[in-house]
This record gives sequence, structure tokens and C-alpha cells, in this order.
Amino acid sequence: MTDIRIEPFAPEHQDGVVDVILTIQRQEFGLPITLADQPDLLDIPGVYRRDKGNFWVALADGEVAGTLALLDIGGNQGALRKMFVRADRRGPVPGLAARLLAALLDWGRGNGFREIFLGTTSRYLAAHRFYEKNGFARLPREALPPAFPIMRVDTIFYRLGLGG
Repeated sequence: MTDIRIEPFAPEHQDGVVDVILTIQRQEFGLPITLADQPDLLDIPGVYRRDKGNFWVALADGEVAGTLALLDIGGNQGALRKMFVRADRRGPVPGLAARLLAALLDWGRGNGFREIFLGTTSRYLAAHRFYEKNGFARLPREALPPAFPIMRVDTIFYRLGLGG
């Protein structure tokens, strides 16, 4: 039986976070992106744990198998960032993506967020289905809040209302 835990980022997760994200971006999807293009990954507390934001890791048998961040962009709005799950840990069992998203949404509601936005690349088709299945609605780039940080690879955008 695999031991699965979702917990906030800690410094000992740093190398595992970078490995999971870069492996998926570069090897699995062929995106021309490097660690230098993502300086946020080298300062997770300083970037994501500001204000009401947070960063989570999914640990499978003690190893980082997934990541997810909520960036506080002000106005009780957040940007879902860095949602990645290793290919060998995807699917309904063990449900890492769903568990990561549940942690983010619980945190968001508990910290007064009204809306969560996200941007993604057109290549992440399974991610599009996952977001839509979990209540996110696609929206045009022009409908994003001004504070939303658009990444250069983002071409598809979503919004989820949290009520309140």
C-alpha cells in the first residue's frame, strides 16, 4: 500500500518539486522551458506563501509525486499555478490531482478567496478535462483580472467561483 500525503511545501521538497515539474514540462510535453525560466521554483515560500497563498506537495511513499500552488493576486482572487502530477501517479487511484485540488480549494475558501483563475497550455488536454470536471469554466484572456500573471506558454484560461 502506498503512503499518500498532501502537505504544505517544506525546504526538503525543493529538489523533488523541480524534478517533477521540469520532467513533465520538458520530457513529457516537449515544452521549451527551463528552470531559469521559472525562478519562482527556487523561492517557493517567497513567491507562493505570501499573503494568503500557499504551495502543496503530494508525497507518495515520501517522494514528491505532485505539486500545486495558489498565488494570492489580491481582491480575494487567486491564481492556481504549478499543478503537476508524475505520469506514474495519475488517474483516479490514488487520486493525487483531486486531493491536491481539494487542499487548494479548502485553503482558498478558508482564507476568503472568491475566485480562482488559471492559465494552461493547449498541450495539456487531460488537464483541461480535469479542470472542467471540477467546475472550472473556460474564459477568454480578456476576462482575466488585471493582476493575473500570464505565463508565456498560457493560451487557455479558466475560472472557478468559490461563492461568498
